[in-house]
Amino acid sequence: MLIGILETGRAPDELIPEHGTYTTMFAALLEQTGADLRFQVFAVIDGEFPDSPQACDGWLITGSRHGVYDDLPWLEPLKVLIRQIQQEQVPLIGICFGHQIMAEALGGKVTKAPQGWGVGRHHYQVVQSLPWMGTAPADITLNAMHQDQVMECPPQAQVFLQSAFCPYAGLVYGTSAFSVQAHPEFTLAFERALIELRDDAPLPHEIAAPALADLNQTNASTDSNAVARWMADFYITATG
Repeated sequence: MLIGILETGRAPDELIPEHGTYTTMFAALLEQTGADLRFQVFAVIDGEFPDSPQACDGWLITGSRHGVYDDLPWLEPLKVLIRQIQQEQVPLIGICFGHQIMAEALGGKVTKAPQGWGVGRHHYQVVQSLPWMGTAPADITLNAMHQDQVMECPPQAQVFLQSAFCPYAGLVYGTSAFSVQAHPEFTLAFERALIELRDDAPLPHEIAAPALADLNQTNASTDSNAVARWMADFYITATG
């Protein structure tokens, strides 16, 4: 199965030698599930778009430092592509910025959240169990790095992950699309390095410091592997 990765952002240059790019992080995340997935990257951030929603068997939209409301030439074409993918029922997953741009393209609203930055390990309630989730736990923990949030849910979306900090943390659109605000592709080491890099600017130190302290606990972990399994099983189920 060929998964088209729509690259909307890039990891900081100084972290790539050790941790890889966002696209290689996603490939590594999904490859460890053992699913028969191949990947093709489309650098939409540079204006590189697929010819049609049928160019790949499924799609994945990455995170980005950009906001969905920024004045960038590739944002509107990406929204159009999202609507086409959804209309043609090709499987689509969005992560962080991908979660936000999907919501914005499909009738929701994204802004900077009054709650402020969401950084480090965050805990989310699983409020809806879906076919590709297997035996879903009551809650999951994932790394987060965002200031924007979905503030108005798209009409056709349903919430399946939420927290007090992020009420629309996971959205599902029928059987062909879902998205999450957090970053299953971020390892603990990368999350730690990213927070250290951004400590004081743009992250306020009073937010970065406790997030780092939590990540540095000897028993710190996330449920990234479980979410990777969800993603792989979603692609398989949605195309089956």
